Amino acid sequence: MFKEGKKLSVIILTYNEEFYIADAIRSVEFADEIIVLDSNSTDATAEIVSNLGATLIFRKFDNYSNQRNHAIESATGEWVLFLDADERVSEKLKHEILDCINLNNCDAFRIWFPHFFMDRFLFHYTDKVTRLIKNDNIRFENEVHEKLVLKSKPPVLKNHMIHYTYKNLFHFISKKDKYAWFQAQMSFEKGKKATLFLLMFKPFYRFFHTYFIKRVYLDGVPGLAAAAIDAYGVFSRYAKIILLEKKLE
Repeated sequence: MFKEGKKLSVIILTYNEEFYIADAIRSVEFADEIIVLDSNSTDATAEIVSNLGATLIFRKFDNYSNQRNHAIESATGEWVLFLDADERVSEKLKHEILDCINLNNCDAFRIWFPHFFMDRFLFHYTDKVTRLIKNDNIRFENEVHEKLVLKSKPPVLKNHMIHYTYKNLFHFISKKDKYAWFQAQMSFEKGKKATLFLLMFKPFYRFFHTYFIKRVYLDGVPGLAAAAIDAYGVFSRYAKIILLEKKLE
């Protein structure tokens, strides 16, 4: 376990996650403290969190970076692990996390996130995200895809996070639409324009890069569907910028 003085805090952001949050909390019960920052859920999320003994904080949602930065202020651990409600720490990943903390030979680690879609993990449609980091002036930036401010790229842990990314096809597409509105609004406020060329070229490039460069074709039909929805998400973003420019949103 931990050396003397070592503590691990887990931070989870939630909004209406009654079907996921209990398993997420149980998967990190090895941590010294679990902090759930809830964006005023209207379902049973808060009740479930309280019953499981995690620290519950409420904050109205404005953007993901501000939510995480607010939760960090309550974390007392020397290390922080960021978890989403639809993610689970496996037994192997748990032991690797504890080993890394005890060795103390790095300030941060990235974790491998293969997406779960159409009843299988897509091991090529994947992300490597910094989620385990020393609690030393941690700060997130960006409103949509929040990003930790780091001086260098951390090493990647060997074991992957269990991430139940999308409930179904509709959930996948609706997530892309939700992010597209956030990104379009940010781009519009920064004065970025959406041209016909970008509307046509960017989705095509995203599909090509996802499907061929990242070799998502090796994930079969789910990989093809994921690449196509990725391209749709990019198209949706630029289309929404045009709507904002024309005041048709």
